[in-house]
Amino acid sequence: MDSIEKRTAIFETMPYRRAVCKQIIPAITSQMIALVYNLADTYFVGMLGDPNQTAAVTVAAPSFVMLTAISNLFGIGGASIIAASLGKRDMERARQTSAVSFWAGLGSACLFSLIFFMLASPILRLSGATDETYAITYEYAKWVVVLGGSAAILNTLLANLVRAEGSAAAASFGVSMGGLINIMLDVFLVLPHFAGLGAAGAGIATAVSNFCAAIYFMLYIFIKRKSTVISINPRLLKYASLHIKEILKIGFPSAVQYALTVVAVAAQAKFVSRYVTEAVAGLGIVKKLDQLPLYFSIGVANGLLPLLAYNNAAGNHERRKNAFRFGCIVSFGFAFLCLIVYEIFAEPLAGIFIDDRLTAEYAASFLRIMVTAMPLMAVCYPMIVQFQAIGRLKESLVCSVARKGVLDIPLLFILDRLWPLYGCMAVQPVVDAISLVIALVFYFRINAENRAV
Repeated sequence: MDSIEKRTAIFETMPYRRAVCKQIIPAITSQMIALVYNLADTYFVGMLGDPNQTAAVTVAAPSFVMLTAISNLFGIGGASIIAASLGKRDMERARQTSAVSFWAGLGSACLFSLIFFMLASPILRLSGATDETYAITYEYAKWVVVLGGSAAILNTLLANLVRAEGSAAAASFGVSMGGLINIMLDVFLVLPHFAGLGAAGAGIATAVSNFCAAIYFMLYIFIKRKSTVISINPRLLKYASLHIKEILKIGFPSAVQYALTVVAVAAQAKFVSRYVTEAVAGLGIVKKLDQLPLYFSIGVANGLLPLLAYNNAAGNHERRKNAFRFGCIVSFGFAFLCLIVYEIFAEPLAGIFIDDRLTAEYAASFLRIMVTAMPLMAVCYPMIVQFQAIGRLKESLVCSVARKGVLDIPLLFILDRLWPLYGCMAVQPVVDAISLVIALVFYFRINAENRAV
């Protein structure tokens, strides 16, 4: 276990700013690559100049986000326990937790894909599919969710588990490799002068790339089996009853946030679909662009989680607080930079994704509205992760639910009535502002409680 001790030194002895950077840079890199291949689907499909094709990718997005929710349920929950176990030098608990997380995640993935296959029509129509876009949307979702859903979940889940023991670079490589494969396949499968499969080709590319990444992680764990606490040995499932409840309890807030994101994104797309197809396609472009600061913040949060959980379990609370504050500064600074760039260059950025003037105009207008509170969101994600890392699950759950789902739908009705179509875009900044206020109230309350002890 010498190599494990070396990797966990990043959590314990390395200067906290350097430790944060070593954790979050690979995590951010993998998130950026994941974003690039998500953008690639929209970009290459947008090159076809058909709003129906672009709208199809948009409508299928909520179902794909649901895969991330399942992955986080077991990936974030398992990663937090693994890091805390290493902080207490309990290697066996970390090994058992990783195996239970893997097999529970795989079983849930297969179940979700089966349910989606049986209920695809109502799910996609509820998400905004119309008679013009349903067939294209289903072809894309068939590959991404039905056939490739298990690989998509394992890709993210295993990256979180590997990162939990300090191997952030290995986790980043696996996710990044899958993203690069996705981009290369998009070129050949989507564009008309190659295979010409359109949105369906983008779905195939995503499924294949996720399978490649999942296989990489499983091979990595097998090769490193003598020097890692991460295990996928099915024999360790006999310990499931000891760990599954805690895994679910810690991962639940992250899963709920993503699951409610599905509801919020689907509801927004449904509201917008009452107008014109170009508006739906424009929304899809914006949802890709505003993912840059979002994915960056998620990368910061994912990188911070093991560091915060380890130091909390080890009782080194000053180091945990310093790491958290530094991570928030990094996340906020990048989001603020994105806000400035998006407000100034909205039109040319929207025009990159589709050669359709009306769609690009909608996208530019939507973008300027939706990103106004992005810096606030950039602090929210690390806040939620810190609550999980220190065992304050109620606070984490409340913030997750507030950020997506509870406020979005009532605000959609209100703001769409007050400001038709464009009011739907104002929902996100309002919710982000309210969510951060709630998170800050919890944060300062917890700090006051700790000082009183």
